[in-house]
Amino acid sequence: MAADARQARDSDARIRQLLAEQGAQLTRFVWGLTLGNRQATEDLVQETLVRAWRNLDSLPQDNAGRSRRWLFTVARRLVIDEARRRQARPVTVPAELPAEYGVTIDETAATAIATQALRQAVSQLTDAHRQVLHEIYFRGRTVKEVAADLSIPVGTVRSRIHYALRALRTALTEG
Repeated sequence: MAADARQARDSDARIRQLLAEQGAQLTRFVWGLTLGNRQATEDLVQETLVRAWRNLDSLPQDNAGRSRRWLFTVARRLVIDEARRRQARPVTVPAELPAEYGVTIDETAATAIATQALRQAVSQLTDAHRQVLHEIYFRGRTVKEVAADLSIPVGTVRSRIHYALRALRTALTEG
């Protein structure tokens, strides 16, 4: 049992090392191949790492460059396979979505309209407000981290968040 636990820890450590060393570059690579499709990029990177985990024994360990080539080759082949799959079976959208999806066409249209209104409201914010909102809500950073990066006081970051959210609320309720 101890050997199995040690092997599992070693496998986890190896995958974490690969992700730390190659994760960002692999994600950028796949992002470019998927033409910026975030969902497809995440799925394909995850599948690449699952295959790496399954094939840890055959994955080159002596050289980071060889591991990188292995990962990128697998990712590229997965992108090609996905593109071929989509060509073989194009996506069709029914006139009405089944009830189990819990979404109607009207709700989908309303979501699209709300998204457009939000984009327009965000575009009217100042660069400083937009930057702070982006760092906090999209990048998941703390107020202290943002303040340190922007070289401004924590209170200023909080103030910008407050006024940016207030401006968005106003723009969305008036529109």
